[in-house]
Amino acid sequence: MKDHGKPAASVPRRRRGMAVGAAVSACALGLAAAAPATAHGAHPGRGTRYVALGDSYTSGPLIPRQVDANCARSDHNYPSLVSAWHRTTAFKDVSCGGATTVQMWKPQGTNGPQLDAVRRDTDLVTVQIGGNDVGFGSIIATCARLSATDLTGNPCQRHYASSGTDQLLLNILDTAPKVAAVLRAVHARAPHARVLVVGYPDLLPDDGSGCYPSVPFAAKDFPYLRDTGKRVNLMLRLVALTNRAEYVDTYGPTRGHDMCKAPADRWIEPLQPASPAAPAHPNAKGEEAMARAVTARLESGHGHR
Repeated sequence: MKDHGKPAASVPRRRRGMAVGAAVSACALGLAAAAPATAHGAHPGRGTRYVALGDSYTSGPLIPRQVDANCARSDHNYPSLVSAWHRTTAFKDVSCGGATTVQMWKPQGTNGPQLDAVRRDTDLVTVQIGGNDVGFGSIIATCARLSATDLTGNPCQRHYASSGTDQLLLNILDTAPKVAAVLRAVHARAPHARVLVVGYPDLLPDDGSGCYPSVPFAAKDFPYLRDTGKRVNLMLRLVALTNRAEYVDTYGPTRGHDMCKAPADRWIEPLQPASPAAPAHPNAKGEEAMARAVTARLESGHGHR
């Protein structure tokens, strides 16, 4: 089956810049006004045919035991835990480190197009994608580099807003239709599946405090980057609600376990990890926390958002 839901063309940048504030306000209002809806699909448990799509936050790079070197995929990532806990009948994890929405339709190394794993008899799909479309990796590298120029200020925020509009917010708005296209393609391939969009965990202190040099960002860039992460999740929540999918909040359950916490307390590793995990990624405890969040959503009702 061919999909007709490929990523939509970007809105012209000038018009996007003028509409940023209105778009964010509309997101918040839309979420507040959205009425619960019922989705078709599987209740967790035996008989479930489960497919996991996603990027490195899903695949679990460096977390033992790695089962796919090309995609840095662990058998203790959250999809594997969810599958084991619910004793699914069939389970296919095609998440891959570095994946963007493009890899839903195109191969990535030895990993085929992720959407190829979704079949008509699939009845549960989790999707965690969009972070690399927004540019998580390059943002972290840029902000770490710029912190050396002004440790007490917000050089990263000034850099991304130098045109007069926050470039990261534009990136998030650009990513929304791409994620929506992925969800439409999932529904087309598996029309009876229960589809969950999994948000991203809490990477930085929720109170806006910093922890230089462990996480080498300037002091006033910590709240800016925290807010950027929250905007990504807001976008994912809205896209899920408007595309017959459910949203799984992983930010709330991981709050207080960000990369600035002590090694024993953190579920996200800093740029120099102390536990087996990629820099600025969940460790095994973080993957388990996301698995619990997915499980809570699955068990909260039969497809209720």
